[in-house]
Formats: sequence, structure tokens, C-alpha cells
Amino acid sequence: MRLHNKVALVTGAASGFGEGIAQMFAREGARVALLDLNGEGAQRAAASIGGEAIGLSGDVSRGPDVEAAVARTVEAFGRFDILVNNAGVSHRNKPMLDVTEEEFDRVYAVNVKSIYLTAMAAVPRMRAQGGGVILNIGSTAGIRPRPGLTWYNGSKGAVNLLSRSMAVELAPDRIRVNALAPVAGDTPLLATFMGEDTPERRAAFVATIPLGRFSKPSDIAGACTYLASDEAEFITGVVLEVDGGRTI
Repeated sequence: MRLHNKVALVTGAASGFGEGIAQMFAREGARVALLDLNGEGAQRAAASIGGEAIGLSGDVSRGPDVEAAVARTVEAFGRFDILVNNAGVSHRNKPMLDVTEEEFDRVYAVNVKSIYLTAMAAVPRMRAQGGGVILNIGSTAGIRPRPGLTWYNGSKGAVNLLSRSMAVELAPDRIRVNALAPVAGDTPLLATFMGEDTPERRAAFVATIPLGRFSKPSDIAGACTYLASDEAEFITGVVLEVDGGRTI
């Protein structure tokens, strides 16, 4: 098993990509903490995995919640090896000037500030044990943006670049940092990206993806598992496009 005896914390893990990542990590031998604003959902997802998983409730945009989640993970499993910053939100697809300040602030708090907060909590613990892995879920939106999602696109561009900068700074500590850039998946955020969920909108969206389908949680989970494993011990600072060719 590629993650045998590793301990991971996955944010936004009650559903979608995060739940899929947590499930695959567990199958590969990791002990996993699943953090989500929907605490009941995180606990349900953890229960479906079994005894080597715990569900935690918390808001990734709040420092005390993040610190408590990291501390609880270490308390439960004794160490901290892998952090997956998966939690994310978007404003609905609409003209950039129609996005409210409140919507803008929430997007950047969840998508960008959370990476600062999790780093503050996780990096000292990783340094103390001699290394670790941080995976940040960016997006193709930060590489090849779609209209109507301008502020969301900017937040994911920040995730992609932050990951590369973190990788350079943390390399001496043997902490590898990589990002993944998924194309949209059939998750609860899909309708938000499209503006409305109709067969016509779905067909138009899929038509921009050369391999002809949305991403699946298993696509993202497989890429995360590889990057978190020792097979990728010499890979840091990449933004891996898991996109069916969307950004070509």
C-alpha cells in the first residue's frame, strides 16, 4: 500500500473530490482525518471508511478551527504526514461586477486564506518530524479561465502560484508542496460554475474538454495518492492538470 502508516488531513471531505481523496488514501493504508464545515457529513464519510478515519467539523477560513483540526489529527493518530487543502467555494457564474463584496470575501477566505491558516498549523509539526506533503487543489480556472467566474479564477490562480512558492521555501525542510488543477467535476459546485444546471449547459461545458467528460473524484484521488506517496519523493512545485486536455 502506497500510503502505509501515513496520516492525512483532507479538508472539504464530506463530499465530492475530498471524500474521494479520503477514501482512496484509506484504501492505500493511510489514517485519515476528514474536515468539513458540514461536520455531520464528515463524520458520515469517515464512518463509511472505518476505524482508521475520523470526521471533524470546522471552517477552514477560521484559524482556531484549523489549529484544532490539526491538533485533533495528531492526537488521534500520533503524527501528521499529508495535508490536502481541498475545501473550496465559488460565486455563481455571473458578470464580475455583479459579484458582491461578501461573495468575494468568502471565496478568497475559503480558497486562499485557508492555505495560509493550514500552513501555520501544519508546517511546524511537519518540520518537527522531518518532512511532509502538502497538496493544494487549484483548478484549470487558474490556468485557462472561463468568463463569468473572474474572481473565482483569480483565487485558483493564487492557489496554483502559492503552491509553487511554498515548494521552494519549504524544500529545505523536506516538505513537498504540489497543486492539482482539476477540470470541473459532477460535484455540488458544478451548477455554480455553469450558472444553471441544464442539459444544454452541461453539453457546452463538456464540449470544451477534449476527453469528453467531467472529472470524477477518482481522477483527483488517484493523482493525489501518487503525489502524496514516496513514489513522488522528487516531485515538488508542480501544478498537475487533471483536466482531460482542457488546458491544452
